[in-house]
Amino acid sequence: MKVLQVITLTELGGAQSVVVNLSNELARRDHEVIVAGGEGDGKMFQLLAPEIKQEHLPALVRSISPLNELKALWQMRKLYRKYRPDVIQLHSSKAGLLGRIAFPRKRVVYTVHGFDSIRVAYRKFLPLEKALQGRASAIVGVSKYDEDNMLAEGLNRNIRYIYNGIPTPKQTLTEDPFAHLRKQYNGVILCIARLAPPKNHELFLEVAKQMPKTAFVWIGNQNDLDFSVPENVYFMGNILNAGEYCRYADAFYLPSNYEGLPIVILEALACSCPVVASKVGGIPEILDGENGFAVANEVQDCVNALRLVLADRKKFSVSALNTYQQKFTIDKMASSYEQIYNTILQK
Repeated sequence: MKVLQVITLTELGGAQSVVVNLSNELARRDHEVIVAGGEGDGKMFQLLAPEIKQEHLPALVRSISPLNELKALWQMRKLYRKYRPDVIQLHSSKAGLLGRIAFPRKRVVYTVHGFDSIRVAYRKFLPLEKALQGRASAIVGVSKYDEDNMLAEGLNRNIRYIYNGIPTPKQTLTEDPFAHLRKQYNGVILCIARLAPPKNHELFLEVAKQMPKTAFVWIGNQNDLDFSVPENVYFMGNILNAGEYCRYADAFYLPSNYEGLPIVILEALACSCPVVASKVGGIPEILDGENGFAVANEVQDCVNALRLVLADRKKFSVSALNTYQQKFTIDKMASSYEQIYNTILQK
């Protein structure tokens, strides 16, 4: 089967991780895979298997520009004529909107990586989502939360959800990258996220202030900081394969204003690292009080949950790994998408 994956941004992020993991697994299963992306530094492409074809869509950018939209539509149609894929899977709202116009409806699968990004943050685009809902064979949320909210907002054609999945993390780090911090602190709390509006770094800093004997590490900031940080907080920049660092953290903490089903949480669970995260999006479907906690965005709630995890880390770690193995493997995600692809081929 020939599968084309299309996403707007090519920098590292949650949706890009899904594209990489899914594409690599499909290629391993002997599908022919093409990955196309637009704006960004292209680091996503570096993680793809060598047999996967790569295409750049220079006009596919996040900002709104009528001229770029027309160019992007032309580039997408040109891409379709070049490969004639059996299935086109669209990721992110911009690629999802333009792709449903450019590509044949019956061949399209549109994955929404967190419907709150449209429902809450960019609600002005909701009418477009409603208008184009018939331009796809399947619209896939990444959580039951997403599916329920899409249905509630009037998106009711070919809606379903598939949990994100990841491959078993490789262990290439041979030494604890936080060893120097353990000499000074009683534990290490890790966050992996971009410094972007959905990621509540202000809350991260406030929680860190309440736990001065614990080190708080943030991986994913791409630029110099324009704010002050407590002495026990460390920003490490953007690191390739940052998920491996979860193996050496005592807990993973993700504060967010809205989410889909964060890949970084799955990476933490797969590394036996318990998680405390904001009670938004699909996160409560992952964290059950045994592998970590989904909590309100209140400083004391977050502090209390992190202290509970640190106090009994071994117990939480066992449950974390079990959750990953039972629900969030790459095999489960890829097989679920293959079922949709096979349905499309039969049409």
